[in-house]
Formats: sequence, structure tokens, C-alpha cells
Amino acid sequence: MLREQFSSEVDFITLDLPGHGRSAMKATREMNPAKLAVIVKEELAANGIDEFHLTGNSLGGWVALEMGSAFPKSIHSLTALAPAGLWLAPQVKKSYKLDTTRLLAKSTYRFAAPLLKVKPIRSLGFQLVSPQWEKIPLEVCLDATVAMGSSTGYTKIWQAMLGNRFDKPIPEELPITVVFGDTDNTLPSANCQEKSLVPSHSEWIVLERSGHAPMWDQVETVAQLIKDRF
Repeated sequence: MLREQFSSEVDFITLDLPGHGRSAMKATREMNPAKLAVIVKEELAANGIDEFHLTGNSLGGWVALEMGSAFPKSIHSLTALAPAGLWLAPQVKKSYKLDTTRLLAKSTYRFAAPLLKVKPIRSLGFQLVSPQWEKIPLEVCLDATVAMGSSTGYTKIWQAMLGNRFDKPIPEELPITVVFGDTDNTLPSANCQEKSLVPSHSEWIVLERSGHAPMWDQVETVAQLIKDRF
């Protein structure tokens, strides 16, 4: 959905984190967000990409913030969409809600296409993510279900996040935008959106009628926020 907003303007590159999508996971590789930031930077460099605008959602948002701290000179702008890691206190156990969603996806993703056409079933997987879940295109729901259900790195990455949070400096020269939805049930504002953990020069935006995937609920608005940094 977001890619379509940039198709004629910029090279829009998406990366699968290790153990997600088509990216393999090495059993011995560390998976905490700081290490993932290094992996992403190395992958981009290996493909001849040394400078870029950076956007990430959820765990990807946390990884983006880590990259902003570690590699600020390579990044022209950073947009973190509902980033994880901004805990009031570091998480000590996995999310029950996310574990339930993961279990549902893992048990159904191989035959999810017909199931997701049934509205009550689709609501089970996407009400947590979006207050506008009924408007999310079926193909997007299917891609998300397959991605979560088939992920081999889900558990290892979650375990690597426990006990950690993002609290590192990022130079003022790097423009930062942090975007949360006003209905983020995955990372609620009460304990998962600690504004003091991001640099003071960050622009903090809360979008109405938007959940944990702002780029689904307010795709044009999110695209424009990113473009404004170009």
C-alpha cells in the first residue's frame, strides 16, 4: 500500500529481517534490534546503497532508530511508524495478544486465502492491529498472515527484545519523525510510547483513527510525512 505512493518518484526498497519473508535466519546470529541494525546496514552496503531515507514499522521502527544512532551519516531522514522499544520499562515477557495472533497465523497461513474472505475470521487477526481493519485490502491481510505464520525468526527476535529498550542518542542533524496511531492496541500509549526516549528534536505525531500499522490506516498521510523529509 505504501510502496504504491512512491512508485513513480523514488526507488522504494523493502528488506526482510532475518527469519522473516525470504530472509534466512542463522541459528548463531544475535537478533536484538541493535544487531539487526548492523545486519540491515551491511545488506544495504552490499547492494551499493550507502545513503538513504529510512522508514520502519513496529520492530522495524526500533531497528530504524538503532540505525539512526549507529549510522546517522548514512541516513537523510528517519521515520519510525509505531516503533517498538519505547517502553516505560523494558518488557520482561512476550505479549499475550501478539502470541495469540502469531498462533492463529501459524495454524492457518497455508490455507488463509479462503478463510480471510470470512469477515469474522479476518477480524480475529486484524482488529488488534487496526481500527479500520475492514478497509484493509484482502491481499494485504493475506500477505501479513503468511508473513507472521511462516516466520522462523519470530520467537528468537522477541526473546532478544526482552529486557531491552531504545534509549540512545541520535544527532540533531538527522531529521526524525515518530508516528503512532491513536488506537494502537499493540503498543498502547500508557506504557509503550515513552516520548522521552527519543531525541528531543524528534517530531512526534499521533494520527487519528489509526492503529499499529499507520501505513495501512492513513496511507496517503504517512506517505506525505515521509516525502516531506525528502
